[in-house]
Amino acid sequence: MPPETELWNRVEQTAREVFGTHGFGEIRLPVFEPTELFARAVGGETDIVSKEMYSFEDRDETSVSLRPEATAGICRAYIEHGMAQWPQPVKLCCFGPMFRRERPQKGRYRQFYQIDAEVLGGSDTPGIDSEVIEMVMVFFERLGLPGVQLEINSIGHSGTDTDGKLVCRRAYVEALRVALEKVKDQLGADSQRRVETNPLRVLDSKLEHEQAVIETLPRIGEYLCADCAKHYAEMKRLLDLRGVKYRENWRLVRGLDYYMRTTFEITAPGLGSQNAVCGGGRYDGLIELLGGPPTKGIGFAIGEDRLILSLQEAGKGGVAAGRDVYIAWMGEKAQATAIAAAQKLRAAGLRVELPATQQKFGKALGQADKLGARYALILGDEEVASGQWTVKALADGSQEKINEAELVELLKKKV
Repeated sequence: MPPETELWNRVEQTAREVFGTHGFGEIRLPVFEPTELFARAVGGETDIVSKEMYSFEDRDETSVSLRPEATAGICRAYIEHGMAQWPQPVKLCCFGPMFRRERPQKGRYRQFYQIDAEVLGGSDTPGIDSEVIEMVMVFFERLGLPGVQLEINSIGHSGTDTDGKLVCRRAYVEALRVALEKVKDQLGADSQRRVETNPLRVLDSKLEHEQAVIETLPRIGEYLCADCAKHYAEMKRLLDLRGVKYRENWRLVRGLDYYMRTTFEITAPGLGSQNAVCGGGRYDGLIELLGGPPTKGIGFAIGEDRLILSLQEAGKGGVAAGRDVYIAWMGEKAQATAIAAAQKLRAAGLRVELPATQQKFGKALGQADKLGARYALILGDEEVASGQWTVKALADGSQEKINEAELVELLKKKV
């Protein structure tokens, strides 16, 4: 609600400005998509699809779902509209609500809002990865959010060598599964299930009693192939070159096969243990999985609800006063003058409250104070006749007389 919505607008406008300087264009996605799109893109075995997604049977008996995230819809649009024929890479961003049926908690809701950006096509050079990460860090810096921490990792690729031998991430997953089987009885029910379905997800666990066990597990950095290790080293070099501060986190993974190499997460203070406000990574196999041509891809999503909460708790969520100028007028001649003054001030971009009926000045100034106005423009018969208008600063009660011709420039300067 107002005035908090002004903070939301400021956050989104900052994203549009920062992303725009990097060549991103905005795409607007449908809220509904075929359920199959998310089952293929997000993964049928994930909690999002199996437990949290809002799915419905349409009139033609097909299944549709409220979007739980934006990447799948953007990739579908890339394929559907032939964006592979556009100059590459294609840079897209979007804003809006997502839906997941999870337990509501601080900064986490069943209808929540995301700011999303994706780079599709082109190459998988570490230069693209480092620029995307730099861009999102510039966004957080522009908002003035303190205590932001970037964590990065490489999760390699899911291929095999020429002899069919598992290498890189697949070799790591098998080693991880073997290690987890030995400590399975020390894990909770969810982690025990994931040992079979998706061992990488065990590394995401936030359960306190599992942390010591997880710290003993193999680390993916020990299994990266030469190409992936080189890609990761070059990305870190480019982040250093760009002046981007980061921390390496070997537990930062993505469980689906089309995710590869770069993965990153950004955390902010004031949100407790669930402190991530942004997550992203490279997903070079997703467009192909959805029926498109082989296409490189990397992107991220920012949790806007949680970002807003973190800004507010850090004291960075202040919004502007309710009005810049309140026009207090009395008399028939003053009404015409007040209307003209309001038009000029609004044309100059100032927020002006013009009461529909005349009020005694004491009552008018009280109303101006309630609305959070910074200045009151007082217009009565005397002011209209003399051309000397009264401007009152409501913060300290000081006032001055000004000429009509000086009104707009003076108030713009004050505001």
